[in-house]
Amino acid sequence: MLFAALLLTRCNEPGTNRMQRKPKLVVGIVVDQMRYDYLKKYYNKYGEGGFKRLLKEGFSCNDAEYNYVPTYTAPGHTSIYTGTTPCVHGLIANEWYDRGLHKMIYCTEDTTVKSVGCSSTAGMMSPHRELTTTIGDELKLSDNGESKVIGISQKDRASILPAGHSANAAYWLDDNTGDWISSTYYMKDLPDWVKKFNSQGIAKKYLSQPWKTLLPIEQYTESMKDDNPYEQVFVGEKSPVFPHDLPALMAQNKGFELIKETPFGNDITTDFAIEAIKNEQLGKGSATDMLTISYSSTDYVGHRFGTDAIETEDTYLRLDKDLSNLLSFLDSYLGKNNVLIFLTADHGAAINAQELEDKNIPAGTIDGAEITSAIKVFLLKKYGSDLLAEFTNQQCYLDRNKITEKGLNMDTVEEELAGFLKHYKGVERAIPAYRLDNTGNDFIAKKIRSGYMAERSGDVIINLLPEYMVYQKTGTTHGAPYIYDSHVPMIFYGFSVPKGSNVMEEPITNLAPTICNLLGISYPDGCLGHPVNLTK
Repeated sequence: MLFAALLLTRCNEPGTNRMQRKPKLVVGIVVDQMRYDYLKKYYNKYGEGGFKRLLKEGFSCNDAEYNYVPTYTAPGHTSIYTGTTPCVHGLIANEWYDRGLHKMIYCTEDTTVKSVGCSSTAGMMSPHRELTTTIGDELKLSDNGESKVIGISQKDRASILPAGHSANAAYWLDDNTGDWISSTYYMKDLPDWVKKFNSQGIAKKYLSQPWKTLLPIEQYTESMKDDNPYEQVFVGEKSPVFPHDLPALMAQNKGFELIKETPFGNDITTDFAIEAIKNEQLGKGSATDMLTISYSSTDYVGHRFGTDAIETEDTYLRLDKDLSNLLSFLDSYLGKNNVLIFLTADHGAAINAQELEDKNIPAGTIDGAEITSAIKVFLLKKYGSDLLAEFTNQQCYLDRNKITEKGLNMDTVEEELAGFLKHYKGVERAIPAYRLDNTGNDFIAKKIRSGYMAERSGDVIINLLPEYMVYQKTGTTHGAPYIYDSHVPMIFYGFSVPKGSNVMEEPITNLAPTICNLLGISYPDGCLGHPVNLTK
């Protein structure tokens, strides 16, 4: 394994000062789909112990940005913890087309491992497609494996990829049962404390109550009115308004999976994270331990209700309370100066396109099936054959075998298809893969190149105009190179971190080397970033 192969050389690398004072515990927090402006938008309603505490007592990078596309969950979490971009770490999307297998594959699926804690395939996951080390891997390499590294998230990919290859454990929620599960990649059986937690039926308890607003609904002045046409309703509801009767909605909304689309998914994540710290005695040993936490409900709620919904605001106000509870627990458990914390996000989100159009702001949605059909029709007319293997992640995967059989030139087919797509409504540019090295140095071209890996990416890449998306009419999504998807929080707090902020452009790839620098360990092996200058 990667861990075993690098262990002896890495722990003795120059620059690794094993006598340096280190924190007892590193806690990495990723808030899925958190735009930077949510820090400001809801600031006056946040309590003093969560986001405000991090901002007031920590160091905030106010111009942190993703330096590649697409801005999705798997690439985002991996880039945070590896300090590099998809062209190096390999997580180009949540799923992509595998040319060898001739099918779509999921980023963490692994048929060589088995589920632990459930009878379904939900646990057949591992980080085997992640091509570089993470902060956690380097931490374990630095101390001969004495550190404990654990990943936690409702999403498997947001738990597995941050924790890395040598993690002691990664846990995620099973949609069928609401239990925390894992994989034989990490363990043969769940620890007793996890079994005990699952036996309490906490997910069921959270879903046994209606989702009401935390504050009186008239106080949610930062959001649109509760009943508006830009939000997607739960199955069984006539309109997307409070209160949401979760017990009645469970049967029609995939059972326990419903918890992810409520702020209670973040609550159970916090509950479980605190139990993990206590029962695994994280931070109590002689080596520095690490816990990675990803809050996923913000993403699910955002997708369904959009950026301006009361549901979204309520989810962030409740998450603020979760963060306050977590920080308070860490105060009593280890003390602020013994814990190094960072908070960031894996991407942002666009304002609903129809909402923008109704306000005379250029925007639009593209139907995925329609553009796929248009590509197929064009290729059929041009070459007498359907040469499209797959259209996904705004990339066209061509059927290279058919192209060879027909005696066609691959570069020519790419060029012709790109020429067609650049005139498609909503498309900003279309780039043949063979020309990626010669597409200029504007920020979009740079981001496309940084997100492209030849072995896994498509043959023609399209970029949409600002506020255009391949999506449905309600709710929202993400994936663009523009500021609304790329600008995210980046806050450091606790051990050796001064109070302060900067407004310098900080690519997300600077986060991992900053943490590693504070720990006095080697940067992840594919790292492209540099430590943030944490001075006032």
